Amino acid sequence: MSQTIFELIEEEKGKNYSRVVISPLQQGYGYTLGHSLRRVLLSSLPGAAFTSVKIAGVNHQFSSLSGMKEDIVEFCLNLKKVRLSYTGDKQVLASLKVATPGEVKAGDIKLPTGVTVSNPDLVLAVLNKGAKLEAQMTIESGVGYSTADTRSTGELGLIALDASFSPVVRVNYKVEETRVGRLTNYDKLTLEIWTDGTIDGKKAIQLGAQILSDYYMQIVNPKVVKKEEIDETKNDLGLVGKLSVEEIGLPTRVANALVKAGYESVEALVNADKNELVKVRNLGEKSLKIISAALGEKGVSF
Repeated sequence: MSQTIFELIEEEKGKNYSRVVISPLQQGYGYTLGHSLRRVLLSSLPGAAFTSVKIAGVNHQFSSLSGMKEDIVEFCLNLKKVRLSYTGDKQVLASLKVATPGEVKAGDIKLPTGVTVSNPDLVLAVLNKGAKLEAQMTIESGVGYSTADTRSTGELGLIALDASFSPVVRVNYKVEETRVGRLTNYDKLTLEIWTDGTIDGKKAIQLGAQILSDYYMQIVNPKVVKKEEIDETKNDLGLVGKLSVEEIGLPTRVANALVKAGYESVEALVNADKNELVKVRNLGEKSLKIISAALGEKGVSF
């Protein structure tokens, strides 16, 4: 097979828009590359977003804050529009503290090291005289779109947010014929990319191509996937695992000692460290033998 040689030229570049031409391509490869790159650019590029917020004086999102024009739902929707650049793996916190009347903007947010905002002029809220807004936001990196219900929390006042991590907003492509010498049956692929300003179009294409390359390399030169060994006695207990320790025929003394130590179910008991169980008050080596016998009658190895 002859070597594939083509050029990638960025014909137009702006903060949020790029037009890139890839040419000359073998006939048919304009659509092959265009379609696959578009799919990856829209769905698989990493980005960052606010995933939760806690506002001083607010217990839930269906409320309002004294002196703020917007209600909490509107404020949360505006937070979702803030476009962040962050490449870390761990959650980090940002804070917002404003006590002066007027517009509160994304640029007023105090960000941790390594995080930047691409749209600092975005208006988040408008405060009246005497009002103040204090909030703490969680920042996470990810791909695609994540709904708030996947991060539901029971913490009072902590509001989970829908998060759009993708830095690419829109992608168009078209394929035209182009000439190489006397031949006119080559493809010219033109990609138009609109981003949120945290990445430029050419870099986005290169990153998308790298993602595709990683997948294809697993076909060309597959790496062996190591399957973790599963201890079926500890992970496939079925209904028996849901039984309480009082229901498996243990002496009252032993069952009470286990419950007080936090081992209330068969599942918790089977997954416990025996060295830790021995240290539980009113238990000992003899008690472990009793527990093992009781579990054995239920078909569970201990």
